[in-house]
Amino acid sequence: MANTVKAAHQKELFGHPVGLYILFLTEMWERFSYYGMRALLVLYMTTATIGDERGAGLGWTSKEALALYGWYTMLVYVMSIPGGMIADKILGQKKSVLLGAIVLCLGHGVLVLTDIWAFYTGLGLVILGVGLLKPNISTMVGGLYKEGDIRRDKGFSIFYIGINLGSLLATLIIGLVVAKWGWHAGFGLAGIVMVLGLLNYLYGQKYLVEVGNFIPSKNDNSEVSYGKLYAKLFSSPKQLIVTVVLILLSVYGWYTLEWGFGLLFIFLTAITALLMMIYKELDSQEFKDRFLVLLLSFIMVIIFWGAFEQAGGLMNLYTETNTDRNFFGWEIPTVMFQSLNAGFIILFATLVASIWAKRKLKGKEASSLFKMALGIIIMGFGFLFMVFAAMEFEKSGSSSMIWLVLAYLFHTIGELCISPVALSFITKLAPVKYASLMMGVYFAATGLGNKVAGIVGESASDYGELTIFSGIVIFTVVIGLLFIAILKPLKRLTHGVEESERVLKNEEAEGFELADN
Repeated sequence: MANTVKAAHQKELFGHPVGLYILFLTEMWERFSYYGMRALLVLYMTTATIGDERGAGLGWTSKEALALYGWYTMLVYVMSIPGGMIADKILGQKKSVLLGAIVLCLGHGVLVLTDIWAFYTGLGLVILGVGLLKPNISTMVGGLYKEGDIRRDKGFSIFYIGINLGSLLATLIIGLVVAKWGWHAGFGLAGIVMVLGLLNYLYGQKYLVEVGNFIPSKNDNSEVSYGKLYAKLFSSPKQLIVTVVLILLSVYGWYTLEWGFGLLFIFLTAITALLMMIYKELDSQEFKDRFLVLLLSFIMVIIFWGAFEQAGGLMNLYTETNTDRNFFGWEIPTVMFQSLNAGFIILFATLVASIWAKRKLKGKEASSLFKMALGIIIMGFGFLFMVFAAMEFEKSGSSSMIWLVLAYLFHTIGELCISPVALSFITKLAPVKYASLMMGVYFAATGLGNKVAGIVGESASDYGELTIFSGIVIFTVVIGLLFIAILKPLKRLTHGVEESERVLKNEEAEGFELADN
């Protein structure tokens, strides 16, 4: 039989499409730039304007810094919704990722400057860039695998290793760079690695030929028109009433809280109205049920990240001020403790994914919803160690770093049960014409979790770390158990979307666009 040469986009490496590794490396460098800057942000804002060995900071209070941190990390992910819409309606996923990478390079470049306008402008550009890149590159990963291919979850876990390898490198290296050359050198390094990510993505286009190209044509009956969906709202009484009530509550929030919250509530009202109309427009009960389950799963996403993202805020400040960081005479930089999460993920990601895959093949409970609920519980137990740390600090004025190590370990195992699983879950349940939008909604839910994390972190100034950490333990465990209790009816609403997963033959597993589930 004659040998056939596969096209570049059909080639595989270690049992997965080569395109997966192009997206892996692109995301790795993007996450290096993001997590590197995220690790510095609160510390930079709270450093006195007279500075220390790392240079001058902004001199903000912890409460002020955590408030901006919450807004910034929320907006980074909320912008995934318009980013997904732009991909669906204008550019396609592939070009949206390219544009996002370019904007990110500009944003990190501006942050090198020391002026306050550059600080805000750089953050704004990073928000826009991540909004374009993040949801669309994740959707492209799902597009590499055919419907029912059991390799998809493992593919997302490999992709997730790229995310955390970038985070690991960032938190190990940038802390040392800042200690030697100052804050803005750290911001500059984030920009340099983002350029590497952009170059890698450009080089790997030949491996992504059939992924991320979907743009509806004018003659396509399945074309998504968000304007038409909003117009139909006025002929849909139930949806219109809900929308009006939410608008009134948003206006109330504008005047009673602050204008920022008012704008956020109005934006969320617009998204809620759109989701209600999408649900109404879906043409079968099966699609409607799956869409509903997807939205319910986002509740778990918000709660998980609301607790988990204390890592960059409250836990970061706790490490800086309350933890004994001496290791055989060397004081470990605060930023480096955030590398624990990334390091643990690299060690355990494929192991956890393999355990779940084996359970599934043996017919044991391994649904995405079960994994996500269990992930919340495991992560919640991680805060028990922060409770112990806070108790030790109240007794002796310092706490051991071992509590942080154990907390990050449990947080990591919980993260591996929910984050890559949720990404894969969306690609299974989302209708193809709303794929990028729903990925954007997922990241917006992550962003809301980040804002919740900022609000919770701020409250530590009033209630103390011990109370906050204890409350997180109780709340997350209760929520996780609640979702496990209603697992069976939720699984019925998915209509067996995960029950048909199997190992596919090579000829069945070629790259494709997202299936219209």
